[in-house]
Amino acid sequence: MSEDQKKALETQLWNIANELRGKMDADEFRDYILGFIFYKYLSEKQHLYANKLLETETVKEYIKIKEEEILDVIKEESVLKLGYFLRPEELFTAMAEKGNADEEVEDNFILEDLQSVLNNIEQSTMGTESEEDFNKLFEDLDLNSTKLGRSPKARNELIAKVLGHLDQIDFKLDDADSDILGDAYEYLIGQFASGAGKKAGEFYTPQQVSKILAKIVTSGKNRLKSVYDPTCGSGSLLLRVAKEVKVDDFYGQELNRTTYNLARMNMILHDVHYRHFDLQQEDTLKEPQHLEERFEAVVANPPFSAKWAGKKNPLFENDERFSQYGKLAPSSKADFAFVQHMIYQLAENGTMACVLPHGVLFRGSAEGTIRKYLIEKLNYLDAVIGLPSNIFYGTGIPTCILVISKCRVNDDNILFIDASEGYEKDGNKNKLTEAHIERIIDTYRNRETIEKYSYVAGLEEVKENDYNLNIPRYVDTFEEEEPVDLDSVSLELKRIGMALNENDEKVVGFCKALGIATPF
Repeated sequence: MSEDQKKALETQLWNIANELRGKMDADEFRDYILGFIFYKYLSEKQHLYANKLLETETVKEYIKIKEEEILDVIKEESVLKLGYFLRPEELFTAMAEKGNADEEVEDNFILEDLQSVLNNIEQSTMGTESEEDFNKLFEDLDLNSTKLGRSPKARNELIAKVLGHLDQIDFKLDDADSDILGDAYEYLIGQFASGAGKKAGEFYTPQQVSKILAKIVTSGKNRLKSVYDPTCGSGSLLLRVAKEVKVDDFYGQELNRTTYNLARMNMILHDVHYRHFDLQQEDTLKEPQHLEERFEAVVANPPFSAKWAGKKNPLFENDERFSQYGKLAPSSKADFAFVQHMIYQLAENGTMACVLPHGVLFRGSAEGTIRKYLIEKLNYLDAVIGLPSNIFYGTGIPTCILVISKCRVNDDNILFIDASEGYEKDGNKNKLTEAHIERIIDTYRNRETIEKYSYVAGLEEVKENDYNLNIPRYVDTFEEEEPVDLDSVSLELKRIGMALNENDEKVVGFCKALGIATPF
């Protein structure tokens, strides 16, 4: 698919999404349109797989199958292969056609049928390996919400119209090399994030930042056994890593239930088999779900300076994730608690890259103690990268990336990169271009000092700075102003004074000619 065709598809989907919006907030209508697209994906995957199973049968088209014996066999195979099952009459096309039928000819009310289909998808997984991945996956699609229409008839018409539009789009799922739908899904998530205000940060990391994190943790590698995100949001950051190298298994944890559902949909829709991802919904710091696992790559964009129990929970004092550092992260700022958690889960050969507010670089007290231990005792900090301000949704603050590795090649220094001025304006936001991203990655991989951009600091120098990592301490971006020629300035002032005197004399002459008083 060409770039123009891709953009046309994205625009088409966005226009369909806006038909649903009405008076709904961005995050509300997001759940509906992404849920319906996901249903279409599941339906088309089922249709394609069932047709493949029927290749040697007399009836080769799944939608024509009526015999329960054949459907039972297809169901058994589908649950094993796909993780779920849809009957022929439950397919997306069948629902769309019924909803858009002429109401004078036949019943076109589909709300109850559609709700049953969504429930049946979940029911088909009960007692199987995929049960957890599909459990309550469609719970945010309230088909009876008055926000979709004041009456059942109005809601039915709107949903049928949206399904009808989506049914006309070919996502080319039979093309193994195409990820048209995955790319379109990511585009929509990004569009919703741009309109969701402060809520956007809960579920989406801008692709430009995700790309940097992904390229860092995959440097020097062709394949990853596992990648983990403890605050995975919509799962986009995990999936971005898979665009760089082959990833065997994905792990993540997300606190928000709606966002957790979105992440599971995102994984499945990007053709990640249910056996190869393990996403959990729980508070990562309080109830970590993968504590026995160690991951080859860790990426994250944790909530900036979030509150956590900290000292208020005595269990944390003896928690292996935090106890060795001497102090707990402050209750008002969980930034370092997330860092400590990720370090604990990082494999000995692993690399971690996470986005944090600049405060983690220089704040004192407990955070200063943790920072010193991380550098002096563990020597895990590999690089500090300063990003431009106003590139994240929901906040305009400047941020940084901490790169941490347990098997550092350059274990006698820390690389500092100041990329804060490398951006271009994009409406009311700033964004990193491909050139900006490439410069950051090349500088990281080459580990070089570049005037006014990067600096390789020895550990002794960091120690002399009392383990303060504030980037301007290491990367001097000061631009000297042009020297002022005072003689030229004096001459210019004299010229201006003479011109003013000439004008005053002219004004006096005009006033005398008019017989009026002069203004001075």
